[in-house]
Amino acid sequence: MTVPRGTGRGTAGANLLALRSHNTALVLDLLRAAGTEGISRLELAERTGLTPQAVSKITARVREQGLAAEAGRRASTGGKPRTVLRLVPEAGHAVGVRIDRDEVRTVVVDLNGTVVGERSRPLDLGAGAEDVVETVALEVEGLLGDVSGSLGHGFLESLIGVGIALPGPLDHGRGVLHRVTGFPEWDGFPLRDALARRLGLPVVVDKDTNAAALGLSVAGEGGSFAYLHLGTGLGAGLVIGGHVHRGARTGAGEFGHQVIQLDGPVCGCGDRGCIEVLCLTAVERGELGEAARVLGAGAANLVGLLDIELVLLGGRTVAAAPEVFVDGVSAMVAARARREGMPGGAVPVRVAPGGERGVAEGAAQLLLAPMFGRGDG
Repeated sequence: MTVPRGTGRGTAGANLLALRSHNTALVLDLLRAAGTEGISRLELAERTGLTPQAVSKITARVREQGLAAEAGRRASTGGKPRTVLRLVPEAGHAVGVRIDRDEVRTVVVDLNGTVVGERSRPLDLGAGAEDVVETVALEVEGLLGDVSGSLGHGFLESLIGVGIALPGPLDHGRGVLHRVTGFPEWDGFPLRDALARRLGLPVVVDKDTNAAALGLSVAGEGGSFAYLHLGTGLGAGLVIGGHVHRGARTGAGEFGHQVIQLDGPVCGCGDRGCIEVLCLTAVERGELGEAARVLGAGAANLVGLLDIELVLLGGRTVAAAPEVFVDGVSAMVAARARREGMPGGAVPVRVAPGGERGVAEGAAQLLLAPMFGRGDG
């Protein structure tokens, strides 16, 4: 099945976006957390602090939109058994797209974040904006056709939108790219609006590391952590107090371009001695241990600056030698903790779950997470 150009958004998808409100998000998040066992209206009121009347109105509305359904009855301490409600995961879907310098990966997830379709293909980010936008749009439409063929035509009506994750820097609020390292021709390109026009769907754009960090937070990583992504480039996604930290101009997380060697090699950004160029050149030489130590030096700086609780590593380069990178980064972080007498010792370092698909899944959460009060998209 082929999805026509300008897919458009069904009424269901539009209604899901319209449901965004703080109280509704509280209820939906608890419904999602309850899983198939469900949760009663009384429990919803107790856990949200809302009145039973308010909960009844919200649950009536989300049931009308098809987001919730009865999950049976549960015995109560007195009176008639309570009806319990559950989330209907298939009532809404979002597309997540990860645009790398040499590949585009696309997923479709339901309201639980479960992947129901995936595809990928090579991409040349330097081919020009028009060609890249068309390639990405065709991949999205192709995947929507695949998923629609298996889930039925109602799937297209449930689409909420498309989340795009790609290397920064960029303006998340306006969906406009800045000078992506190595690709200055993208500076100022309005990617969000270009893809929204082409696809006929709402589009949200963010840095790949921010999207991955959001996905990890939604999946249960709590507190404050840094997600460091080493692949074709190097960047960071920061979650502070449970929220993605984008900064005043949405430019936070340009981790790879902190200078640690003043007379070092020239980086693609134009500066010298950036962590990114030092890591990547070490990888090119086959010196993965050295790359891990350089990455660890940057991670230790970040831990000291922000006092975060956890460092997560991701990206294809890390995936190729996870133990080397975990050991190397851990050693550098631990050495700094010993020097500074950090209470509790060094923060833990581990590989982020999700693998190469994690960024694309996080991109889909740019649309879904705000529905559950878990992010601002």
